[in-house]
Amino acid sequence: MGKTALAIGANTFQCFVRNPRGARAKATDPADLERLRVLMAENGFGPIVAHAPYIMNPCSKDDGIRRLAEKMMREDLALLEYLPGNYYNFHPGSHVGQGVEAGSRLIAEMLDRVLTPEQHTVVLLETMAGKGSEIGGRFEELRQILDQVALPEKVGVCMDTCHMSDGGYDVIGDLDGVLAEFDRAVGLDRLYAVHINDSMNPPGSRKDRHARIGEGTLGTETIVRFLTHPALRHLPFVLETPTDDAGHGEEIALLRSLAENA
Repeated sequence: MGKTALAIGANTFQCFVRNPRGARAKATDPADLERLRVLMAENGFGPIVAHAPYIMNPCSKDDGIRRLAEKMMREDLALLEYLPGNYYNFHPGSHVGQGVEAGSRLIAEMLDRVLTPEQHTVVLLETMAGKGSEIGGRFEELRQILDQVALPEKVGVCMDTCHMSDGGYDVIGDLDGVLAEFDRAVGLDRLYAVHINDSMNPPGSRKDRHARIGEGTLGTETIVRFLTHPALRHLPFVLETPTDDAGHGEEIALLRSLAENA
C-alpha cells in the first residue's frame, strides 16, 4: 500500500487489515510492516487509517456478533502496534431496534474492554449517513459514546463528507455552520481524519452511496472547501471514491492543484 500511495501522489492511505466484508485476516508479517514503517518515515507520510471490516457491529442484539466485533478489533489493534501513531476507523454499528442509548452503551463497553493505556493507536468513530438503525448519523450520538469511554484520549472521530451530507448536514451551503455544530457537540479537538467523497444522492437522503469527486451532489467546490478549511487542513484526508488506483491518482492531482490555488 505504501508504494502504491507514492505512485499515485499520496502521502497517506487507508487500508483494511482483514477482509472488509468478512472476518478473515492474513497472518502478520512483522518484517513487511517494518519495511512499510521505514518507507513512510523516509517519504514524510502523515498518519494512515486502518479501516475495520464492514460486518463489525458492536451494538448488535446478537451476543455472538458483538463478541466477533470485539475479537476483530482486539486483533487489529494488536497488529497496528507494529505501526505506532496511526488510526483505526470503524462504523459504530446498528442498534437494530434497541435504541441509540442502548447501542451507544454497548459500543462504549466494548471499547472499554479492548482499549489499553499502553496502545499507540487512536480508534475513530465514523460519522454515518443515519440509514436504518445506524448509530452516528448525528454528532450527538457520537458524543454519547465518547462520554462513556474510560480512556477518552484513545478515541476520536473521522468525518465522512458523503455521510454527513446524506445524513442531513448542510456541508454544501454552510460548512462553517456544520463544523461549529460539530465543535459544540463533539469538539474539533476530537477530530482526527476526514473521508473525502462525493455523493450519488441528494442531501438528507440517508443512503450512503459514494461518487467520484465532482460527479455527485456535493461537487468539487465543496470538497475543496473541506481541504482548505483552517480547522481541517492539518488532518489526513482519505479518498473512498468508486474508482481504481489510477482514478484516485487523478483525483489527488486535481484536488491538490485546486487546494493550492484556492
